[in-house]
Amino acid sequence: MNHDVIITCALTGAGDTASKSHLVPVTPKQIAESAVEAAKAGATVVHCHVRDPQTGRFSRDVALYREVMERIREADVDIIVNLTAGMGGDLEIGPGESPMEFGPGTDLIGPLERLAHVEALLPEICTLDCGTLNFGDGNSIYVSTPAQLRAGAKRITELGVKAELEIFDTGHLWFAKQMMKEGLLEDPLFQLCLGIPWGAPADTTTMKAMVDNLPANVTWAGFGIGRMQMPMAAQAVLLGGNVRVGLEDNLYLDKGVLASNGQLVERASEIIARLGGRVLTPAEGREKMNLNRR
Repeated sequence: MNHDVIITCALTGAGDTASKSHLVPVTPKQIAESAVEAAKAGATVVHCHVRDPQTGRFSRDVALYREVMERIREADVDIIVNLTAGMGGDLEIGPGESPMEFGPGTDLIGPLERLAHVEALLPEICTLDCGTLNFGDGNSIYVSTPAQLRAGAKRITELGVKAELEIFDTGHLWFAKQMMKEGLLEDPLFQLCLGIPWGAPADTTTMKAMVDNLPANVTWAGFGIGRMQMPMAAQAVLLGGNVRVGLEDNLYLDKGVLASNGQLVERASEIIARLGGRVLTPAEGREKMNLNRR
């Protein structure tokens, strides 16, 4: 069991969740305010996407990321900022016998362009989604090829940003270890992402199998989506890891009760405390993850 736990709060994500809960932050001001709420509730890290303030849809606009970062840094809290670098890998295959007629959900760019905001803003942590994945029941695929991943990992290392490797299936973990073997990553973090159709399911057996295949002595966390968010938080702690909660992955505090990010952090903190652990402060989290404060 891990008794000294990092809580990451994933604030908003890129999915169609803003239409399902009025508590999902959309504008840079709302996202930054939600980061501050999560920090005051006890989060160690906030994981940030941005959205188009007019439509609520996902965005890769560097100016929006900059505003979020500036607002967080101007607030009266200390929090580690983790920016997504997963945007720009969406491919919606055309219907039926016309697969090359890519759909409106397609947003596919190269590996270095996916890091434009990371290069401009230099957060303490950024993510690297470690493989291609069927995403949901339709024709959507998240694309991240070995060549793209090698280029992205190399650039993140050059920037001096800590990579958090997003692991959605066992093959992703295999390739993440290959990148470490090739010297493309320095002391990366691992995030086990469970329950996304059709990646690794959110259950004890799967999380345990992935943990058993992690490199030795790495700092890792795990999460489940939807109603499995809190069970997988507890499971990660019991297996020696850290946890991620937040509105990116789950909208509800209880059945039928919409949550805020702060409430989800408080619920996870209570679970950790009842298991006999404690949540690390951002300063303690930096020490545990070997981060250089920006």
